[in-house]
Amino acid sequence: MTPVSPPPARPGGPAGATDRPTSPPAAPDGSPAAPDRSARWALVRFGVAVGVIVAGLLAAGLGDLLVFIAALVAIVVLHELGHYLTAKWSHMKVTEFFIGFGPRLWSIRKGETDYGVKPILAGAYVKIPGMTNLEEVDPADEPRTYRQQPFHRRILVASAGSIMHYVVALVLALGLALFVGVPTGSQVTVTGFTKWPGHRLTAAQLAGMKPGDRIVSVDGERVSSTTQLSEAIQAKKGRPVSIVVERSGRRSTLTVQPQAGHVVTKGSARGEEVLGKGPRSKWLVGIQTGLAPVFSAQNPWQAVVWAGNDIGNVTRLTVIGLGHVFSPGGLTSLFHQVTSPQAAKKAAANPVKSNRILTVIETARLATQAEAKGAYYFVSILIALSIALGLLNMLPMLPLDGGHVAIALYERIRTRRGRPYYHADVAKLMPVAYAFMAVLLVIVGSAMFLDIAHPLANPFG
Repeated sequence: MTPVSPPPARPGGPAGATDRPTSPPAAPDGSPAAPDRSARWALVRFGVAVGVIVAGLLAAGLGDLLVFIAALVAIVVLHELGHYLTAKWSHMKVTEFFIGFGPRLWSIRKGETDYGVKPILAGAYVKIPGMTNLEEVDPADEPRTYRQQPFHRRILVASAGSIMHYVVALVLALGLALFVGVPTGSQVTVTGFTKWPGHRLTAAQLAGMKPGDRIVSVDGERVSSTTQLSEAIQAKKGRPVSIVVERSGRRSTLTVQPQAGHVVTKGSARGEEVLGKGPRSKWLVGIQTGLAPVFSAQNPWQAVVWAGNDIGNVTRLTVIGLGHVFSPGGLTSLFHQVTSPQAAKKAAANPVKSNRILTVIETARLATQAEAKGAYYFVSILIALSIALGLLNMLPMLPLDGGHVAIALYERIRTRRGRPYYHADVAKLMPVAYAFMAVLLVIVGSAMFLDIAHPLANPFG
């Protein structure tokens, strides 16, 4: 089969690397030339530019965003590292491993591989020659191309990026369970105070209670729900109540004197608490409460079980989400939100029910909001992001990694015993691949518009 020009490169994954490596020019005596000084200065300028950006983000109070960007770059690089390591293990030729895209800023050759940095930090890539039959390869390198390797090696290399995403998710989940703690229950938390007309402070405020306090017990009885708290206060019938609260990791005992009164409601909303005895009065302390999770570190075995369950649940929800995105109903909902501001605002206010698609813009916003809430929530975002990228890359269509897996499976099925190995003509698949990419770009572009014009409500507020 006559090879034709290789397809355009894609950002990330072994199939996307189609740049041909360039060797440094030789010196007049035939020895390798010294590295180009301009490339060194370009790298220095790039480092200075990155330093300025980092300093600017920190000065602007966007350290949380910087942490997310660093984590995202690390996840992408680890994806490519999976392809690189398995290709080397499989004795395939790897000619490039670069972080970023565009012109080379700096590179160094170790053996047969160029390692380096490019200015557009939108990902990374590994170049393995011969990812499809469309790529022209030096005949001397043909035996070590991807397309000439056994079935199991091609499957491993093509899947390694997504496997690495799951390794990252597993490590993060184990770290959460072992060192940060995972939700193991709930605790009543003071979210605010009600208004007592004619009084500057409520009974709870007079006792020294503050928003964020976690109520541990009332008169020695542990409290785990708002109903238990209310019943414990009513049972005292106006006598002082001893309430143990936890604040910043420390516990203290507060004595609260309940007051008789009743709640004035306005429609379905809770209104003011009016003091004074009456036929419907009850004992009030003047607090607003909610339930907050209690985090507990796990032992190694518990951590493994929790991490496995968490990754399984995130995978299930992600698969359901991807199915919704590419379904007729999902596409219709997306474009309805793009064309209808009211629909977009409604979806932004309730993203869980609307199954809104998230791009890196909204993911970054959610991640920074999660960082403000706590380490557990931020790391959970990274786990979900890593798993989503891994599953998305395995969709069976070029130029994604799953497209190469699908081609390898198809070739294995078509190969008959005793006959030469069947090689698929990828050129016939390219129109479908281009159509898929067009649809994907429209979906991503529409979702990015919604992320900018109608950001999601903060779920961690």
